[in-house]
Amino acid sequence: MADTSTLTELDGAALARVVVTYRDALRSHQEELNRLNVYPVPDGDTGTNMALTIESVCSEVGDRTRMPEVCKAISHGSLMGARGNSGVILSQILRGLAEVFGGSAAIDEEHVTLGLRQASDAAYQAVMRPVEGTILTVVRSTAEAAEAASTDGARTLSALLERAADAAHDAVADTPNHLPVLKDAGVVDAGGHGFALLLDAFLHVVDGRPLPEPKIIATPAAVAAHERGDDVAELRYEVMFLLDAEDATIPAFKETWSGIGDSIVVTGGDGLWNCHVHTDDIGAAIEAGIEAGRPSRIRVTDLIEQVEEEAWVRDASGNDASDDDAAEVTTAVVAVGVGGGMQRLLRSVGVQEVVAGGQSMNPSTAQILEAVERSRAESVVVLPNNKNIVAVAEQVDALTERAVAVVPTHAVVEALAALVAYDPDASLKDNLVAMTDAAERVNAGEVTQAVRDSKADCGPIAQGDWIAITREGIQLTAQSAIDAALALVGRLVDDDSELVTVLLGADARHADTNRLREHVGLEHPHVELEVHAGDQPLYPYLIGVE
Repeated sequence: MADTSTLTELDGAALARVVVTYRDALRSHQEELNRLNVYPVPDGDTGTNMALTIESVCSEVGDRTRMPEVCKAISHGSLMGARGNSGVILSQILRGLAEVFGGSAAIDEEHVTLGLRQASDAAYQAVMRPVEGTILTVVRSTAEAAEAASTDGARTLSALLERAADAAHDAVADTPNHLPVLKDAGVVDAGGHGFALLLDAFLHVVDGRPLPEPKIIATPAAVAAHERGDDVAELRYEVMFLLDAEDATIPAFKETWSGIGDSIVVTGGDGLWNCHVHTDDIGAAIEAGIEAGRPSRIRVTDLIEQVEEEAWVRDASGNDASDDDAAEVTTAVVAVGVGGGMQRLLRSVGVQEVVAGGQSMNPSTAQILEAVERSRAESVVVLPNNKNIVAVAEQVDALTERAVAVVPTHAVVEALAALVAYDPDASLKDNLVAMTDAAERVNAGEVTQAVRDSKADCGPIAQGDWIAITREGIQLTAQSAIDAALALVGRLVDDDSELVTVLLGADARHADTNRLREHVGLEHPHVELEVHAGDQPLYPYLIGVE
């Protein structure tokens, strides 16, 4: 008898589940992928960038279930939310799949075969100088395997996806034979491994196959050297922006970029492009965009400063929380957070285990329990850092032999204050009291964008408005994220305030951060300002005042 639980085709709702499953898989494997990341720059952010990219896709898909709408959301969300070299290439792969899938009400093995070929071709076209042994090789090998499976008579969606997934993982394992830097480091390509998880997500939805578990990866020497700043890339800056431009201008734009940088990836079409380059000439990179069209959402990362900040975080933490020889403590801390910067920051101030999650991406009790079980202590404090996760975290104590207590933090800025009061050698009871008191002294707020029209005590809210939120609810609306942040600081700071802490999200702009620093210095000279890169999606500013 046939297994009726196995799907023979995917409708729009099932494809949306694949996207969410892929997001969860990337979250789970994020640290593994970061540790594998030695090419093109060993900066340990491939997992973070791919996870942030797919978070944008999930936000765009939302509750859509019709295939054309889901595919349109996948295409637009991946283009707008792509992060880093790996995220931009992933966005082109997803757009290639969506282009094929979007024309049907449901997709079968033939659609998947065509979609993978389109995804491979699109990925190669996006990269100025394709290099084998990367995600490009893996997606091409996967497409070729799907085409061979169709020719050989793979007549079910499950059978074809299995052949494709096997080919993807085989191609990942073979990447060191194409790229010497991978063989020298003793790792496989991080981006390719991240893509292979997409095939696992398809199989999970189609026939219930379990997702692979992440592996513990030792930090490769190349990554360790980069972390020490020994081999910072010759080209200092990573420049990314969206570009509104006629398609005909793009070849000349890419040619201009080829003269000033490398790691060039340009994806998109129909007048909107996501552009990525490593360069020493920020001005020339942006001017090329202006000549071609209109750049927006310009992001510039100083790769040298990034290394220095990562080194500061590691030095502050004193050890790698994932090392097997980490010292046991009386009371450990497990915290929830999303974004590479935020996770590094939490570890730097004493957190032993970080669970990926936050607003709109709540982890399960099982995920928090797993982190508790990994901690090297008989008692554990959990910092949920979101009101929707508090109840989930409170269930963990009954499921483990360890003693578990929850400090009911609703924001990461509250957790940072609580961690100042944390004493790893103190009892669970003493830590609970001290950390709860410290968290409650924080006035916390956040800035995000309204996803629909609504009303609040502050008045009507239109979709797309930037909103500032505190414990009491939505306080105000603004036309820009930075305007909302400045107004929020004014609401939170009073005469007794001493410290303002700001966590910058993935979409926070450098110029706006400078404006924030100047505003606080002028309007609130009695407070100290601390700004940290959190890299969290959806929330460009998380603010805490003590």
